[in-house]
Amino acid sequence: MSNYKSSLAFALEQDQKDELYLYRNQFHIPKHNNGSECIYMTGNSLGLQPKQTKAYVNQELEDWATLGVEGHFHAKNPWLNYHEVLGEQMAKLVGAKPIEVVVMNTLTANLHFMMVSFYQPTKKRYKILIEADAFPSDKYAVESQLQHHSFNAEDGLVLWKARENEELLNYEDLESILEKQGEDIALILIGAVNYYTGQFFDLKRITELGHKYGCMVGFDCAHGAGNVALNLHDSGADFAAWCTYKYLNSGPGSIAGCFVHERHAYNKNLNRFAGWWSHNKETRFKMRDEFDQLPGAEGWQLSNPPILAMAAIKASLEIFNEVGMDKLIKKSKRLTGYFEFLLKQLGSETFKIITPSNPDERGCQLSIQVKNADKSLHNKLTEAGVISDWREPNVIRCAPTPLYNSFQDVYYLVEQLKTILK
Repeated sequence: MSNYKSSLAFALEQDQKDELYLYRNQFHIPKHNNGSECIYMTGNSLGLQPKQTKAYVNQELEDWATLGVEGHFHAKNPWLNYHEVLGEQMAKLVGAKPIEVVVMNTLTANLHFMMVSFYQPTKKRYKILIEADAFPSDKYAVESQLQHHSFNAEDGLVLWKARENEELLNYEDLESILEKQGEDIALILIGAVNYYTGQFFDLKRITELGHKYGCMVGFDCAHGAGNVALNLHDSGADFAAWCTYKYLNSGPGSIAGCFVHERHAYNKNLNRFAGWWSHNKETRFKMRDEFDQLPGAEGWQLSNPPILAMAAIKASLEIFNEVGMDKLIKKSKRLTGYFEFLLKQLGSETFKIITPSNPDERGCQLSIQVKNADKSLHNKLTEAGVISDWREPNVIRCAPTPLYNSFQDVYYLVEQLKTILK
């Protein structure tokens, strides 16, 4: 953008104007060896810890210590319906209705639970379509589902590939695949934001295309939740799942979120695994009643929720709830735009940005493909106090996260990169 300037003074000025700048103070910023704050650019891998997280977890520890089992009803935040509050807040973040969202399990587990219901192969229609460069765990998951149903994974997996000498996926190619194989494809499962390139897909377009050919459509939103406007309800997707430890700052390996579209909410004929936490709340503790499935996404729960893990999510979601995704996305576009501007000032001789240049087709991550580079470049950045993410064979992923990254962070990151590349 023409109104960016490649100076520290400009970065400082933007931070002073930024209405979200002070939220940075609500997070623990890792320290460099010299005691200064690191330039942390890996919120797309593990989000930073909100300072209030410890108090939220300690509250549940205290209630457990003083109340024991009575904490389910009499804790400050009663455990019995703890997940319901989180579900309502999470629904706002992903553009869904409360009935469509539940916080449970972990990401890949949720994808498997969703495929129990939404991958129902037949001898004719059994294939699964994914991105050719999907996150590895998604590929492993769908291959194992094919094998579980006694199909050959190599034959049953359909890959949406980038064109030769290109990194980004093209919708025309997806249309071509479905024209040829649509009647053989039972499920489309795409990463809403590709982990490697940072490409943010048009979820509604993909869903409508998949449904046109009779496919079920789901999304892995690990790199989308808390980063972009997913608008899951309006997308029409059958299901989605996401982790909470990246942009949602809930801590390493924390439990995940799950979306099931409202049109499936009352369909008790959908195949699924069941447990007592998906059973009617009114009769759940009578213990001997036959299974009576809850409506909505809650009907896919199995077990009572892990409160200590949920306390960390609650601490982060309350910050998101206070700020709102609209303000976060507005800052994200400007901050990432500034990052892109500064990188382009360095010239294109040594690297290129493989993330889409259109702000509506990406989140805050930029993936920088460095010519003739190896991981030593990433190591030098780390030594200089820049925490970024290296992906083989030659890509550095950096995500200026709007809740806690600043324009100064972006400026100093590019200055360090400039020095190292020289």
